[in-house]
Order: sequence, then structure tokens, then C-alpha cells
Amino acid sequence: MKAVVMAGGFGTRIQPLTNSRPKPMLPVVNRPMMENTMITLKDLGITDFIVLLYFKPEVIQDYFGDGSKFGMNITYVIPDDDYGTAGAVKLAQEHIGDDNFIIISGDLVTDFDFQKIFDYHKQKKSKLTITLTSVENPLEFGVVIANEEGKIEKFLEKPSWGEVFSDTINTGIYIIEPEILDYIPKGENFDFAKDLFPLLMKEGVELIAGNANGYWRDVGNPDSYREAHEDIMSGRVDFKIHGNMTKYPDGILYSDEPYKLDECVEIIGKVVLGKNVHIGERTKLKNIVIGDDITIGEDCKISNSVIWENVTIDKGTKIDNGVICNNNVIGRNTKMTAGIILAEGCRIGELVTVEKDVTIWPDKEIEDASIVSSNVILGSRYKNSIFENGIVVGKSNVELSCEMSGKLAEAFGMQLPVGSTLLIARDHHKSSRMLKRAFVGGMLAAGINVVDLKSIPSSVMRYDLSHNPDYVAGIYFKQDREDTTTTVVTFYNDEALRINSDLAKKIEKAYFKESFRRVDFSQIGQVTESHRIEECTNYKKSMEESFQKRLFACHDCRIAVDIMHGASCEVFPYVLNDLNIGNMIFNNFHDAHRLANFKSLVKHSVEDMGKIVKSLKLDAGFLLYPFGQRLDIICDKGDLLSMQDSLLIVLTLMDIEAAKEGRKRIFLPTWAPDMIKFEHLDIEYGKYADFKAEQLKQYDLIATADGNFAFTEFSLYRDSMYAAIKILEMIIKHDIKLSELVIKTESFYHTQTKVACSQALKGKMMRKFLEDARDKRSSSADGVKIWLNGKDWILMIPDQYSDHLNLYIQAVNEERGQAIYDQYKAKIESWAE
Repeated sequence: MKAVVMAGGFGTRIQPLTNSRPKPMLPVVNRPMMENTMITLKDLGITDFIVLLYFKPEVIQDYFGDGSKFGMNITYVIPDDDYGTAGAVKLAQEHIGDDNFIIISGDLVTDFDFQKIFDYHKQKKSKLTITLTSVENPLEFGVVIANEEGKIEKFLEKPSWGEVFSDTINTGIYIIEPEILDYIPKGENFDFAKDLFPLLMKEGVELIAGNANGYWRDVGNPDSYREAHEDIMSGRVDFKIHGNMTKYPDGILYSDEPYKLDECVEIIGKVVLGKNVHIGERTKLKNIVIGDDITIGEDCKISNSVIWENVTIDKGTKIDNGVICNNNVIGRNTKMTAGIILAEGCRIGELVTVEKDVTIWPDKEIEDASIVSSNVILGSRYKNSIFENGIVVGKSNVELSCEMSGKLAEAFGMQLPVGSTLLIARDHHKSSRMLKRAFVGGMLAAGINVVDLKSIPSSVMRYDLSHNPDYVAGIYFKQDREDTTTTVVTFYNDEALRINSDLAKKIEKAYFKESFRRVDFSQIGQVTESHRIEECTNYKKSMEESFQKRLFACHDCRIAVDIMHGASCEVFPYVLNDLNIGNMIFNNFHDAHRLANFKSLVKHSVEDMGKIVKSLKLDAGFLLYPFGQRLDIICDKGDLLSMQDSLLIVLTLMDIEAAKEGRKRIFLPTWAPDMIKFEHLDIEYGKYADFKAEQLKQYDLIATADGNFAFTEFSLYRDSMYAAIKILEMIIKHDIKLSELVIKTESFYHTQTKVACSQALKGKMMRKFLEDARDKRSSSADGVKIWLNGKDWILMIPDQYSDHLNLYIQAVNEERGQAIYDQYKAKIESWAE
């Protein structure tokens, strides 16, 4: 048997540890991760290794050479492009020959019994065996379900929490017979999980699951790297620590060379020393790995940490739960007592205090007596990733600094053709203006032209982006509605839809590698500052053409609109006037102070609008939230409609419309209410994410059941201005009042709630919910949805970013709904034990 070692990843998520070395070369107990894995396989008799490289290949080649010093024969394969996991292995086919082989990652820590894995593959006469294990957090891995005979029935690569159907995952360890390579096309981007496995299943080739017991950790981020060492020190993993062993009263010292430490030095737990290490008097070391060429001064206290090589730590320093990379100098009496990640090449002054969970990126200098309370260069929320569903969020001028904004622009610019044009806009906030200007500079450096719309509703920018073929992408800067100290940056493609996860990952990779494209001075981009007149006019004209002016004029309709100090004030009043819609506009100006206390603004706006609509007998009232997406509706009786009622009212209006014009297609998220059936609507419920324009065009309405409506006759994205007029048009056309529709709407119970759940238990909860659903009608399209009878259901979706489960419940009445909640809350609590 031969071994193919996957060692070509960029290590993006584990930055800044991979600043100058590929992830497989990160030291685990003073040996590269990749070396530990390869030695384990060598001890089982495997001597022929094929190592697939890509990122910084010379680091691995220089260390391992031809493998002879390790008792191995190593062949290196370096693809000239990114061919995916299976595509890269295909390039090694001539070296694999007619032998079966194991594929294993170079960046994991495990104590699996590989001999059992080999024997199981042979016993099953398998063509391809996938090694599985159970983990607490399955999000970053491929989730797998196999039957009792070991045949794989279902798998999903890197799911969201809503897609997780088990905590049993694909470890990326495969035993493969050579004929399987014939199914992989040469020279194409081809992935094991996304491409090869579905193809084999389609061709009738059985994929066999081999469950492995023991410890397995994919070292994917700095926290995981640190935790792997904690597990080794605590004995949770069967890991052989090499070197001389010296027992102390309270611990054991492992060392590459003999040391006679001063009697005042304390060794507690397990302490590992590399070569040429000097420890000062009265220093206390506890559960720590220290690499080569390290000097630690007197009276230091260092615990639960990893120190690489060539580091000097002056006297009186305290470090706990840290990772100290190579070539660092740390001054005396420094305190790093709560999870420091110190990248290479830094100089930390004297009397410096580093507070909890701070990352200091490479080549930084921290002045004496500084208090470092936030990450230097990169905010804490970006340890693992920058993007969340096409959006970057961070504290203004802290996490999202001008430097970061400019680098993000350069990283994005790399993905766009030189000379192409990008559209950019913002809200009124000064932080948005500042960060947008920094972003523009980065785009110009990458050779991208920029059309700057300045302050404008996002819906207007997206309309212009989707209708102008000259623009390849769009960016919108705005302040978070709930927290005005936070900036939200949304990235759009040329169809005005959020960028997908694949593009987001490419941007992140370029950002972390700082592999920017800085063009020749003659190709530097240009900025065109638009006065917004043309864009607003085009948007307004298109909206007016979508409606019949005469319809509104003849019916003498009157509405109240609260602009809520948003950017819609630039456009919406003019649209209403041109359509002959009688209107009363409120809060039609920018007010940073009132937007800063947004909850108070909403409360007073609802109260005021309700009184105005009722007393003046208006047809309706609309609250347009800032940025032009969410819409709240107030009926003619002055009552604010709930999110549920708003959706049902709009669906009722669409149903009336469809009865006269023909059937209409609607898309709603899985958690939307479905108690009421609509005779003339075809409603599809599914996961509201990763849509393409062609998919969205199939529907007449896309709604999220939280005040967002996209009428695709005008746009594929949420637009509160168009939605308000469309709802008004349907009311008038069918001569019906909103209050009448509310009375006719069937009453039932529908709610969303949250239940606390740690990240570690989310995979287990998905599995338990699926087990609970076995004898019931259910769906795992997005989370786990269980029908308890024809109308009552509960849907559980683990939250993607925080420690809780989202529970959605529909029932015939509140009493029944509360009973369902109580029943499943008790189950969740018992499952968590």
C-alpha cells in the first residue's frame, strides 16, 4: 500500500500561524503535524509516500527531502493550478500505479488505529472506504450517513447548521483501489465529496463507511491548534512524546537533549523542551511545549502554551493559554494571561498587558506599557473567516479599519478583470463614508474603475447594478440597524445578488495571503463620482412604468409613510407624487441621533403612524426601514400588522390577483407559516440562501416572512419602496381594505424562539431530532422539520454563529403551540445531558 498525503492547502482559516509556513508544517509537540502522521503510517509498513503540494512547497521539500532520513521514499507532485482534491490525486496516478493507497491530510492530529481501517477495507472488498468519526461541531466537514452494512446512503459537504443531519463526519481519510482513479477526469477541477462520490454512487459503485474510534482533530484554526496541544498534555489523545524523560515532584520533563535546570525552576504537568533552551531561576512551567533556541528569563510563569523557535522572553513575564510563534522578543514583566496568539517577528515592549483572546499579526511592535485590548490589524471575529453570507461585519474603526477596508478591496479586486467597473454606495453615516473611501483606494490599486453613488438606498444601487451591463459588481456600506457602532459591508455580483461562498473564500484567501494585484501606474483605476440624478431617475421611471398612474388618481388613495431617516428620502416621495398617490411623509430627513437609538425610533413611529392612519382614515401606513429593505404595514384601522399577518395578507392579495390573471409561484423559507392554503398560488418552501438569478426569476414573489418582499416583476431582491406601492395597488384594484383581510385571516399560532445550545452539542441535536422524526413526516432541507399532525409542526435550525437553537413552531392555537414547545424543550434538555 502507498500513501497520498494532501499537503497543498493555504491554511487561510488558521492565519496568522501559516504566515510563512504551510499548515502541515505547524509544529505539534515540536514536530510538524505532517511528520507525526507519516511516521505513524511508516510504522505500519508503508514506506512509499506521494505528497501533493501547492502553497509554499519548498518549505516541505526542504524539511523532508527525499524521505530517506525518515526511512521513507517520498515523491512530490505540485499541480500547476487548483484541480480540487480528487483532481490533484489524479495527477499522481502514474506514481500510484497498480497499488491501493490511503489518502490522508497532512494537517490533522489523530490516534486512529490505521491497521483496523486497512483490515476493514480488505474485509469489505471495498473499492473506496471513507473513514468516519463523530465530532461535536460538524460544520466544517462532510456529514455522512451509512446503513447497517456500512454502505453510505447520504452525505453533504461542509453543511450549514440547518443542513446538518448527523454528527458523523467524513475525516478525509480514504482507502482507494487504483481503478477508482479512472473515474476522475485529468486536468479538471474535481473534488472528492462534491464530484467523485456522487458520480460513483450514480455509477453504482458502493462507497463503504468505516467508523473509526479514537481521537481525530482537523487543526483548522488557531483555537483548534491550541486545543490539540491541550488534549495531548491532558492525555485525551494517545500521542507519543519523544525525547529524554525526567520526573519532577509535580510533573514530567520531556527533552530533545539532557537538561539540568536550576533547582528553583518548577515543572508542573507535562513540559516539553526542544534544543538549546535556557530557563531562568524561579520560573514556573506548566503543560507547555517549548521549541528550539528559546530563552526564558527569571521569575516567569508560563502555562498551557506552545512556543515555537528562536524566542526570547524577558524576566517576570506571565503567559497562559498562548501560542507564541517564531522569532519573537517579549519584554520584561509582560502579561499575556488569556489566550494570546503572537505571530512571528514581533517585538513586545516592557510592562505590556495583552487582554483576553488577542491576536497580534506578524512583524508588529508593541510599545512599552501598552494595554492591547483588541487584535492588532485584524478583529477577533475574523479569526476563522471574514464573510458571513456575502457580508462583512465589524466594529467601525476598530475591527473594520481603513486598512482592513483597503485590503478587502484589493483582495476583491483580484477577482475582477483589470479595467472593469464596480458600483459603490453607502448610507448617511460618517463611518460608512470613511470606510467606503478606503475601499475605493484599494479598488483603484487593483486596476478597477469605480462609480461612486455616495449616499443612496441600497435598492436603488442594486437596481442600477442589475440593469447596467457595464458594472461587474457592487458594494454597499451601512451601519447596523441595532448597533450603530458596527459597519456592515455587503458584496454583490453583477446580478445584484450577494456573492456566493466560493467567491467569498477566494477573497479571504487573497486577503490573508496579501497576494494583491497592484497594477502598473498606467492601469490604475478611475473614480467617477455620480450625482445620483440619473440612477434615481432610472429607478423612479422604471417603478412608475410598473404601475398605472390613473389607477391611483381615480381612487383618491391616501397613505402615510415613515421614511425613518433612511436614504429612501432621496427617492420615494418623488415616486409617490409622480404616481398621484396622496401621501403624508414623516421623518424624511437624515438624523444620526435618532438612528443611534433605533428601537426608540421604531416604537414612536408605530405609535404615531397608527394614530394618524386611523384618525385621518387613510388606506394604509408604511414604515420603510433604513436601507430600503424591510417594510412594516399599518392597516386602515391603525393597527400594526405582525410579521405573520403581513405575509398572509400579501399572499391573500396575490391569491386574489392570481384568480384573475393565472396561477402565481411563491417562494418562502421553511420556517414560514403554511397553515392557510391558497387556491391559486403554488408555494414552495425551502432554504433561503445561495440563489442564482435564473432560479429567482421562476417566482412571482419571494418573501422571508419578516417584512421583506421581492416582487420579481420589478427586482429579484428585497425592495420596501416597490413592495409598499405594489401592496397598495392590489388593495385598490380589488377594492378591499387591509382591515377586512385581517378579519378574514384564519387565526393560528406561529412563533420563533431560541433555546441555548453550545456549539459542541449542535450536531448531536440535529441527530436527535432526526431520530425523533423517524416515525413522523419530516424534512431536513433546512434544519429538521417535524409534522406532529396535518397542521402542527416544529422546525429546529441550529444558529450558524451563536450558541443557541432556533425553534419555529406552528400550531392550531397558542395552547397547543406552548405544549409543543414545552415537550421539545424538555427533550433538548435531556439530550444535552
